[in-house]
Amino acid sequence: MGYERQADFGTPEVCSDTPVTLTIDGRAVTVPAGTSVMRAAGQCGGSIPSLCATDSVAAFGSCRMCLVEIEGRRGTPASCTTPVEPGMVVHTQTPKLAKLRRSVMELYISDHPLDCLTCSANNDCELQDTAAEVGLRDVRYGYGGANHLGLPVDTSNPYFDFDPSKCIACSRCVRACDEVQGTLALTIDGRGFASKVSAGQASDDFLSSECVSCGACVAACPTATLQEKAVKEIGKPERAVVTTCAYCGVGCTFRAEMKGEQLVRMVPWKDGKANRGHSCVKGRFAWGYANHQDRILSPMIRDSVDQPWREVSWDEALTYTANKLNGIKAQYGARALGGITSSRCTNEEVWLVQKLVRSGFGSNNVDTCARVCHSPTGYGLSKTFGTSAGTQDFDSVMDADVVMVIGANPTDGHPVFASRLKRRLRQGAKLIVIDPRRIDLVRSPHIAAAHHLALQPGTNVAVLTAMAHVIVTEGLADEAFIRERCDFDEYQDWAAFVAQERHSPEALEPVTRVPAAELRAAARLYATGGNGAIYYGLGVTEHSQGSSTVMSIANLAMATGNIGRRGVGVNPLRGQNNVQGSCDMGSFPHELPGYRHISGAEVRASFEADWGVPLDAEPGLRIPNMLDAALDGSFRAIYIQGEDILQSDPNTHHVAAGLKAMDLVIVHDLFLNETANYAHVFLPGSTFLEKTGTFTNAERRIQMVRKVMEPANGLEDWQVTQELAKAMGLGWNYAHTGEIMDEIARLTPSFAGVSHARLDAEGSLQWPVNDKAPNGSPIMHVDGFVRGKGKFMVTDYVPTDEKTGPRYPLLLTTGRVLSQYNVGAQTRRTGNNVWHQEDLLEMHPSDAENRGLKDGDWARLASRTGETTLRVTVTDRVAPGVVYTTFHHPATQANVVTTEYSDWATNCPEYKVTAVQVLPSNGPSEWQESYASWSEKSRRISRVAAE
Repeated sequence: MGYERQADFGTPEVCSDTPVTLTIDGRAVTVPAGTSVMRAAGQCGGSIPSLCATDSVAAFGSCRMCLVEIEGRRGTPASCTTPVEPGMVVHTQTPKLAKLRRSVMELYISDHPLDCLTCSANNDCELQDTAAEVGLRDVRYGYGGANHLGLPVDTSNPYFDFDPSKCIACSRCVRACDEVQGTLALTIDGRGFASKVSAGQASDDFLSSECVSCGACVAACPTATLQEKAVKEIGKPERAVVTTCAYCGVGCTFRAEMKGEQLVRMVPWKDGKANRGHSCVKGRFAWGYANHQDRILSPMIRDSVDQPWREVSWDEALTYTANKLNGIKAQYGARALGGITSSRCTNEEVWLVQKLVRSGFGSNNVDTCARVCHSPTGYGLSKTFGTSAGTQDFDSVMDADVVMVIGANPTDGHPVFASRLKRRLRQGAKLIVIDPRRIDLVRSPHIAAAHHLALQPGTNVAVLTAMAHVIVTEGLADEAFIRERCDFDEYQDWAAFVAQERHSPEALEPVTRVPAAELRAAARLYATGGNGAIYYGLGVTEHSQGSSTVMSIANLAMATGNIGRRGVGVNPLRGQNNVQGSCDMGSFPHELPGYRHISGAEVRASFEADWGVPLDAEPGLRIPNMLDAALDGSFRAIYIQGEDILQSDPNTHHVAAGLKAMDLVIVHDLFLNETANYAHVFLPGSTFLEKTGTFTNAERRIQMVRKVMEPANGLEDWQVTQELAKAMGLGWNYAHTGEIMDEIARLTPSFAGVSHARLDAEGSLQWPVNDKAPNGSPIMHVDGFVRGKGKFMVTDYVPTDEKTGPRYPLLLTTGRVLSQYNVGAQTRRTGNNVWHQEDLLEMHPSDAENRGLKDGDWARLASRTGETTLRVTVTDRVAPGVVYTTFHHPATQANVVTTEYSDWATNCPEYKVTAVQVLPSNGPSEWQESYASWSEKSRRISRVAAE
């Protein structure tokens, strides 16, 4: 599309079943009751000048530009704050209104810089446009006297500037921060002529304030007061392409606004059904990695990992790789080869990688990072509900009365969803947080959790079983729902199990460390507080009982009837942009696409007929099994697309040993990541800005990713995989990714009605999309569970094998921060580093004092598997006996201390419970220094021009 601003109707859309008809400038218009006159005028093609109004926030009525005349009513009311009435006759353009508007505009312009021609917002400024619209030609008041001109510009934020001289005090930025983001970081300081926007205390600038750089204020600003630095540097965009963010599982839709082949800015798309026009700092601003100097753009090969890389042409790299793969297959057999798909790549790219492994390599040795984060979700929900995904769309949270957040930190991990959740909490919904750490949702501006169950890490099942005990023994279960929708005999078995006295909150308090009275109150609130919705994250799944915890959550939802309608449900918050999609596309060694077991002859036959090759009926190896097999010599080669398993997987030493033992490691990525230190082939990848395909977010929403610029490496990722398949002798010949999606739809029942053409026309679809649900499924299990009757699963609490003791007395749990993403390969190469330059270890004051540690000290973090060093942050966010860190920075290599304990059903690693000791240190460990030296040596490149 060409460049034009997104439509703005001045005030938010109103949902009402009552229509109101009125007349505006001689035109009849019918709108829902409660709609403002301003919005009604806009919807019928009219235009009312305004400055303080925008449809992302509630009407304010301060600028006095949107005045109208209404027959039978005195005065000139503001159209933004005046609701429509039946039979109302409105005039928006009269001589009286024109005179009033010009007079008001004169006052604004008399205290505004007259630098329009050199201003970076020239021809993209609402103040400029409104002045022209009201016909302002001169200013009678002059420009002398007191004014706000020449004030210093705040350039502290890495992405946008704040120029107070251009501020018209419309409060749009303040209201966007309050109403859209929910941080309440901005305010109007002073009164009257002294009024000004302030980012907190008088000493604060935007960087030091509580601003989270979501960009809502920048999007709301009608002048150049708040503006992206990139716009100033590059200029006004010339065209825009709608695409989908490649960060977390929320799946925000953006307009990539371009000037030539340069990306100027990413602006949240108002019609995006996942984000509704909002964004976070990562999606809005942290896209600079696409052009970072570290990015590798030429294929590279080497015979051994101690040699420098050698740049080669695509033809040489693919031929070399294919010959090595075919040779290893011929010598050691098909099961000596495997691959890892990426949850950062598109559905179409994931599909091709698993297809290459199954039909080209000849084995089912395919796995994905989704297994090391949310595989217990797939297992647990498929057992209880019959499908491996969340039940709701994100909009559903606005109908929730009680929200339970378990093992998730939405404000950091899924911030756009968190903003919507906070809005609902400010409206009166109640919040229960189950987390060892005091996350921001426990208490932040105008929000306080009704209950924070600060459990001991590893005791999720015990806490949920105790809640179930309260619900069952106090008669709070929804028996009518259970009898109608669930297997009642299985419910009775489960109810008898949880009702045992050993599962009471009092009996389990010594295990969970949650006060029994607090737990009982939380259980009662969830069961009786109205619509109850559960949202959970990796703090649920990344445990030895991850699958059991997911099933425990499902049990609670079924027992209370909180399934199958808006405002309820069980909702996993997926960590990466396409975790859901990579699971859907068959990235597990035991499942074909659509979660169908590889041993099923009928299912397997459908793929064999379509692909024209026989498929192995035996499940393949998971990542840890591949590494074990590499060490015993039976697994020899691996193709890794878009994952850094050396930094992200547990027990770094074991991962390194397994990779080092292989004959061929192929890394297909944007940068020389940590895994590439052990690679023999590097195939440069393309960013989400350089490809076309689809992502599937945490609410099962399939959305288009559209290419906004040509791939800097010359090929989109799906093309790289296809060319490798061709070099291996496979007859693939996809012309574009739409053909891959057609194949997906042909072979995957839940995607049967999906196509790129339909996504282009409708914006997005939520699977299943098939004959039973031709328009998709925003809410699952409405009339019945996918499996038929809901299945209650008995989930006994089994303590983890990872025990604390005199040598390792503390428990380490891990997570992420707002500004960084996963292993940090992308965000560390953006301005986001200003907020989080290193991984830090959070420690309770009593634990720090006992070890002689204070804020900022270096500490040695050691476990049974390894050790690292990092700086300490002393905080009461964590309880005594618990420490917490992130894994965003390779210098720390936090996973060198995590163990290989894993979920009993899926092998999802137990990242969240590691017994450790923390002691003072003088700086980086010997291992860290040795690894840094090895990494530098491994990344040497012999610069030879590619053919």
